[in-house]
Amino acid sequence: MTSGILLSGDVTESFMVKGIFKYTVFGQEVWITTTHVCILIVMLILMVFALFANRAMKKAQEVPKGFQNVVEMIVEKLDGMVSSSMGDKASGWLNYIGTIFIFILISNFSGIFGLRPPTADYGVTLPLGILTFCLVHITQFRTTKPLTIWKDMCSPLPAWFPLWLPINIISEIAVPISLSLRLFANVLSGTIMMALVYGLLSWIATAWPGALHVYFDLFSGAIQTYVFCMLTMTYIGNAYGDKPVKAKKSAQA
Repeated sequence: MTSGILLSGDVTESFMVKGIFKYTVFGQEVWITTTHVCILIVMLILMVFALFANRAMKKAQEVPKGFQNVVEMIVEKLDGMVSSSMGDKASGWLNYIGTIFIFILISNFSGIFGLRPPTADYGVTLPLGILTFCLVHITQFRTTKPLTIWKDMCSPLPAWFPLWLPINIISEIAVPISLSLRLFANVLSGTIMMALVYGLLSWIATAWPGALHVYFDLFSGAIQTYVFCMLTMTYIGNAYGDKPVKAKKSAQA
């Protein structure tokens, strides 16, 4: 195995985003990069999996077997993770948290198959952080009175003396930046380390440094996925404040 299907060239540049081809739109050059290709591959993998999962669940048996068992186990684990973290607020966020968890996890794992992980590009992790940031504040405005939000932004001082308002605004803006940078930096560091390993070791040693891939791609990738989703759930859960969440009525058979 080489340093990757989409990681080629000099070792000093192999961990960088590569331009594959370009075209011109309204006089401006637009590049298709390794990140776009890797995201497309990850999306195709998820779409194929979703199609097979949908077919399996349409023919679901009372006692799950084979692929149906895998699908139900994934759903059960994701539901358990969200429910344990968000409690009675979990029902409205299962789909979102489950989607970003699977996308980030597969993106992080893609390095073991020779791809450049899409999450090693800040252009991928920043939109994820901004999306979480928007959902947090949409939830806050929907569940908290404007006066309460203003008091929180002015705390620990009284609302009529907003000395801490600029600092609290900066802390809010830092949320998507910290979320995205944490994921980006950890995945990119693993990509750089693997590129250096492939470039510095002999061609015999680079056949399959499995132990390093297990750590940088599997272990570290899974940890960073879990951290991103846990922080997302924490931020969203805190946005509800003290307002109770109405439980949804279970469907009648």
